[in-house]
Amino acid sequence: MQGRLSAWLVKHGLVHRSLGFDYQGVETLQIKSEDWHSIAVILYVYGYNYLRSQCAYDVAPGGLLASVYHLTRIEYGMDQPEEVCIKVFVPRGNPRIPSIFWVWKSADFQERESYDMLGISYDNHPRLKRILMPKSWIGWPLRKDYIVPNFYEIQDAY
Repeated sequence: MQGRLSAWLVKHGLVHRSLGFDYQGVETLQIKSEDWHSIAVILYVYGYNYLRSQCAYDVAPGGLLASVYHLTRIEYGMDQPEEVCIKVFVPRGNPRIPSIFWVWKSADFQERESYDMLGISYDNHPRLKRILMPKSWIGWPLRKDYIVPNFYEIQDAY
């Protein structure tokens, strides 16, 4: 099922894939990594002026990684803001996505956290470095295939 934004993107020849609607009726779209920055700028100009959240997750062990963006269109006099969810899937071997920091400044810490936890590199991000884990940490802790280095479980003596 195609939503209003998906129909608008098709009308203007912008490549995407509709993933339907979530339980609240928010349209979800899949965008290719190489198209994401230009579509993000277009969505900003179209009126999606607020990045509500950005997160990332590991789809499956050894599979794809996903970066998820929740955008909101807020206008004066609008009773109900429009929302859209954008998903960008990238291969685990080379997880690179264009940063949208220069479109929505609120993506700064959120993209850094996704980098720190899952290893997704956001191209052209001004301060892409670890934010939660120590600089010396090896690996990406939220990947499903992650093995904790030097982990020893201490069991009760009882």
